[in-house]
Amino acid sequence: MRGASSIAPLAVAAGDSAALSRRGCLVSLASLAAPAAWLGAPQMAHAGGQLEEPLMDSVRTALSSAIANQAPPEPEFFTTEARLHYLRWLGTQSDRLRPRKPDLEVRRDFLQTVWYESKRAGLDVSLVLGLVQVESGFRKFAVSSVGARGYMQVMPFWTRVIGDGDPGKLFHMQTNLRFGCVILRHYIDREQGDLFMALGRYNGSRGRSPYPDAVFGAQRKWLFADRPQSPAA
Repeated sequence: MRGASSIAPLAVAAGDSAALSRRGCLVSLASLAAPAAWLGAPQMAHAGGQLEEPLMDSVRTALSSAIANQAPPEPEFFTTEARLHYLRWLGTQSDRLRPRKPDLEVRRDFLQTVWYESKRAGLDVSLVLGLVQVESGFRKFAVSSVGARGYMQVMPFWTRVIGDGDPGKLFHMQTNLRFGCVILRHYIDREQGDLFMALGRYNGSRGRSPYPDAVFGAQRKWLFADRPQSPAA
């Protein structure tokens, strides 16, 4: 297993046109909690689940640090073109996601958070959206037969290993996406960049093709080919 340095990609890669920052505010524990009424009749999912494995102390510490700080994401850009690129991406993906999330504000909050957490973890945003589609069908309260929870179907043991031990927080949008992206980054590092093997490990089916193939197939829907407008003549 690789050491703490394997978590370095959680910083945004150099050369990325958009810098990321967080507002200096705290999210109250009440907003992260999962009241019983809120979680009544969770929607079932049929994805697999990550397997609990021993972690080196250095890796556990790095992962714990990577999921800390739950302030809302707020994109920040160095250039006008970087901001316009993001807005074009957001508009395109919002249109694509509308059938699954009809409410515009909910849709935009979700996409902004996916964008932020993917970039923060050094992941392709389209890959994360493809994974969410396969894992939960974009259902916030999805629960699998093995107990995986939320958008990215995170297993509750992760909250004990690298969090505060409260699995109810996995139904909080940003918490779930943060855990999922950090865990996927960890698996990619363990597999030395092999996405096929990393996705299998994420699903608990390492070495088998159905799950990675499903994610790669779903990813194609979320690819974004930017076509900036040409300046007026």
